[in-house]
Formats: sequence, structure tokens, C-alpha cells
Amino acid sequence: MSLKKNILIVGGTGFIGYHLAKKSLQKGWKVTSVSSRSPKKIRYLKKVTYIRCDITKKKLLTKRINKPFDYVVNLGGYVDHSNKKRTFKSHYIGCKNLTEIFLKKKTLSFVQIGSSLEYGSSNSPQKESIKCNLKSIKSVYGKAKLLSSMHVINLFRKKKFPTTVLRLYLVYGPRQDTNRFLPIIISGCIKNKKFPCSNGKQLRDFVYIDDAIDAIIKSLTNKNSRGQIINIGSGKPKKILDVIEKVKKISKGGYPQYGMFKLRKFEIPKLYPNVKKAKNKINWSPKITFEKGLKSTIKFYRNYGI
Repeated sequence: MSLKKNILIVGGTGFIGYHLAKKSLQKGWKVTSVSSRSPKKIRYLKKVTYIRCDITKKKLLTKRINKPFDYVVNLGGYVDHSNKKRTFKSHYIGCKNLTEIFLKKKTLSFVQIGSSLEYGSSNSPQKESIKCNLKSIKSVYGKAKLLSSMHVINLFRKKKFPTTVLRLYLVYGPRQDTNRFLPIIISGCIKNKKFPCSNGKQLRDFVYIDDAIDAIIKSLTNKNSRGQIINIGSGKPKKILDVIEKVKKISKGGYPQYGMFKLRKFEIPKLYPNVKKAKNKINWSPKITFEKGLKSTIKFYRNYGI
């Protein structure tokens, strides 16, 4: 009889972390979360062991993570990117600290959650084979994520560290923080209010939370993912204006004020992935249509009260 798998979710109190913890519990795994904050009431799970710790503090982190884990998923990192120093440290130094700890333990799989911003100004659809240029990345967050990816892949090549990098595009769904793009739009439409928007001409790729979690689980349990960088998205980009209009239609309300927000200087007009590698390496492809995912998300916020 096989023993229960142990999973450590770094950033387990966040949006993706909550859903991953919930799915892991459903699979019968023992779940531990490491985060700098306690979980919000909306994202608390009774059977999860919650550990509060700053992953940039290596000595303390080593003491807190005092047992081996079969699976580790690094979703950690400072969310408010306005503090550049803290953003860089939490995403890059935090990742390095975690890998140094787990190099000494018999871990089956370490999944590093990356970002589409690692591709910088590369043209879409972005392929994993693109050689990313650190200088072309404008944000500190994007730079920290790329350095983290390079670090873990290098550990795989030199020391066979069992790692996978998943570059996530725009993940959405219930229980996401209300200061994110879709919850802001949904809030304005549900409340039938005027709200400022950009001109909405940007192309973006959206993936529903359940599909993103499925990709993480498959990466953890599939040896074909080791040493790989894999894009996770729908591969079907949508114009932001069309997304807003879709939310407005489903919500039956809202007055988006297009053009009131100017695009940032480093805004990438088209950002979407090639997702063939995900199918080939981990047999993953998104199953939830955008409309179905959007309806589920809007229903949650309507019932919960955004």
C-alpha cells in the first residue's frame, strides 16, 4: 500500500495556491503551505498545515521546512510589484533558497511557476524554444522570474534536480483577489457602474483556474516534464475589449469607459503562447471554454459579493 504523497505549496494562501491545495486534498495528499501571510477566510482550508515564513530568509526557512516533501510547487513571491527590491528578492532569492533546501532532500518533483513576461518583447505566439533576453524585459518581476527559470533549469542540467518551469498566462476564476483585471471588470458590471479601461486593443491569453491546476498536477506526476519549460495558456488570444464586452453581456450591466487608461510604455500589444509542448510533454490542453469559465467566475462574485 502506497503512502500518501506530501506536497509543499509555497504561496499556498494565494489564489492559485488555494485551488492547488484543494485539489491536492481531494487526491488524498498531505498538504503544507508556506506563505508570508495567513490565509484569508475565503481561502482557508481546514486540512492544510499553514506555515508563516518569508522565503527570502534562508535560515528561518530551513528551520520551518524540517521534513521531506514528495512534491514542491513554488508560487511564492511578493504580489505588489511596486516595491522593486522586495519583488526581486521574493521571486528570485526566494526561489534560490528553496532549491538549496530541496537539493538536499529526496524530492520527486519541484515545479517553478514562471510567467509569460519572461519572453520580454518576443513576438507571439511565444514558443518555449525562444531564447529569452533579460535586457528586453522591462519589469523587475519579469526579470526575477526569468532568472529563477534559468536557475532551476541549470540545476536540472548540472545536478538532475527534478524541476519543471510552467509559464502561466492570465489565470482567472473564483476567489481571485479583487484587484486583478477580471474581478475589477466583473465588479463594475455586476454593480452596473461606470469604470475606466484602456482602449482594449491588446491581445491576451486567458486560462481557467481548474485547467491551470490540472497542468500543475500533471507536471508534478509526469517524468517527461523534468528539465522542461512549458507554456500554460489557451493558445486562443482574446482582445481585451471583447473580454470586457463579454463580461458586460453575461452580467447584464456595466459602463466601461474605453480609453481612460493609457497603456504603459512597456505594454506588450500581443501576448499569447504556443501550447503544443504542453500537449506533447504532459498530455495537457485546456478543457474549460472561456465563456464557461467566465460564467462560473461571475456567478461566484455575484454570490460572494465583490
